[in-house]
Amino acid sequence: MPLLDHFRPPLHTLRHWEGFHHAWATLIAKHLNDDVLPRDYFAEPEIQLGPELEIDVATQRNLDFPTAGAATAVWNPPRPKQVVTVDFSRLEAIEVRIFYDIGTIELRAAIELVSPANKDRAETRDTFAAKCASYLRHGVSVVVVDVVTSRRANLHGQILEMLEAAGRKPIWQSSTGLYAVAYRATPIRKKPRVEIWPETLRIGKPLPTLPLWLQTDLVVPLDLESTYQATCRSLRIPA
Repeated sequence: MPLLDHFRPPLHTLRHWEGFHHAWATLIAKHLNDDVLPRDYFAEPEIQLGPELEIDVATQRNLDFPTAGAATAVWNPPRPKQVVTVDFSRLEAIEVRIFYDIGTIELRAAIELVSPANKDRAETRDTFAAKCASYLRHGVSVVVVDVVTSRRANLHGQILEMLEAAGRKPIWQSSTGLYAVAYRATPIRKKPRVEIWPETLRIGKPLPTLPLWLQTDLVVPLDLESTYQATCRSLRIPA
């Protein structure tokens, strides 16, 4: 199935891109767990859209405090000394995380599905790039998939700027503004470097298979096309 434009009519008016990205991340994780990852690895989707906060603890008025037969005074904190406005939308993320289970779990790779909010302002672009750069600095491989047609931004270039690698060689840029890029950080003679596998994406064309690095000597294929097809079928999106 060729890549469709999920952010412009006619498909954008018939299907919500949020639902598609959510389903795609889930099916990528399922495909990796069912067919690709070694036994000691597992994948989990992580979805965080918009500023909403889910709170599963009781409010103060509904708390049941234990008593020992005597009345217990309820302590009320003082008023806050400072209140600041924050923008939680900058934390928007649609990703699949791959962990290594060695008794405790260790994050080994992250697959980032770019959202419009990741590209719309300098602050959100910086936040996204900083997260990817932080992963790489800690030895976590990264794959970035950008199929957002409604906004243009070279997040790949900003990731390299965060790594202070942008000025050394010309920055690769997709001719269509859509792309998928695999990254891995590897030490060479005690000098860390980042290896990059960029692929241009085109509306109407199949998606590529990229390397997903789990260790410096362990890599598995990330088949974007098969998971994309499965997602479209599951949501009854016609080709």
